[in-house]
Amino acid sequence: MKKLILSTLAIAALTFTSCSRDDDSTPATSGIININADDFKGELTAGQSATLDPSLTYKLTGSFVIKAGATLTIPAGTRIEATGGTSSYIAVAQDGLIYINGTATSPVVMTSGKAVKATGDWGGLVICGRANTNKGGANGETATSEVGDLTYGGTETNDSSGVIKYLRVEYTGAAFNGDKEFNGVSLFGVGAGTTFEYVQAYKSGDDGIEFFGGSVNAKYLIALHSEDDAIDFADGFSGSIEYAYIKDVAKAGIEGSNNGDNGAALPTTNATLRNISIVKGALAGSEHAMFIKEGGGRWTAQNIYVQDFAKGIKINVATDAPAVANVNAGFVTFSPIQFSNISGDFSEYNGSNTTYMTQGTATGAGSNGATPSWTTGWTAGF
Repeated sequence: MKKLILSTLAIAALTFTSCSRDDDSTPATSGIININADDFKGELTAGQSATLDPSLTYKLTGSFVIKAGATLTIPAGTRIEATGGTSSYIAVAQDGLIYINGTATSPVVMTSGKAVKATGDWGGLVICGRANTNKGGANGETATSEVGDLTYGGTETNDSSGVIKYLRVEYTGAAFNGDKEFNGVSLFGVGAGTTFEYVQAYKSGDDGIEFFGGSVNAKYLIALHSEDDAIDFADGFSGSIEYAYIKDVAKAGIEGSNNGDNGAALPTTNATLRNISIVKGALAGSEHAMFIKEGGGRWTAQNIYVQDFAKGIKINVATDAPAVANVNAGFVTFSPIQFSNISGDFSEYNGSNTTYMTQGTATGAGSNGATPSWTTGWTAGF
């Protein structure tokens, strides 16, 4: 789980307009700010809004930050090409709004601007909200990213950061060093008022999609070729992940934690996972299909399909007592879960709870290990 650097850049001579916190994919605006498509960087501040032009290709040359009270709208078919490694990313601060209005036939694409594209070419997308996290404390305290100055978290379960639909994020994961890298999409304390659906992380140099706390209910996610974990949740995440297709993963298909500093931290991670397929694919899958980690939290997992890993579920039974205790107490359940072509143990857990995992027939994301039909038209790599 990596933190991201945010810097403060300015766009001069911007006019002001009002923006709404309502969850509306076509927010009312006046005096739209014009963005330079050939030098897309800077920030929107309180009262400012901008809408990109889908007929143009935007060259992301640095960071672009949507600050509190500002709104960025990205219409269907818009393409953003990033250069500059760790200096290039798009971030939504607390109380900022982003509307990514892609469609199944015309997605929004954020990708590398290099002629020869590779993982780690640029940062990625970062969204910050006011929903729960256990990083700052147990009573709604906020937290700040490990490097930089990005505040996230709070007590607003239904907080909205906007609408993200039919988005493909490619060649992300630029690294500051061996311990700090961008993910494809990072959601910090993002609330349930945010729509986050039909999102693909393709060829990420770190995690594909990561949830740092928050309560957002995410649907129709794809993580294809993730050089760390494919989908990761932690820090008191209390939302749901429904319909996710994961393939080509270097470490874990899904990694779920409570808190890396304190496995028993409150509020406890309480994740709902439904209709998920995890296929090892061409990468190592070194931490198996799922990793119950750092206290684990509570998992309610239904209709999970797992294929081609050496083991199904990893848990550090000797060193992670809070995670083992959650499984022992019945707070982690898989029903049903189907294992296909698993060469070793289905689970490393060896405790007293013999009913936490119910094996049966599962369709996962829709087609067992095959690419589900809902990916048609807007994805890459299949």
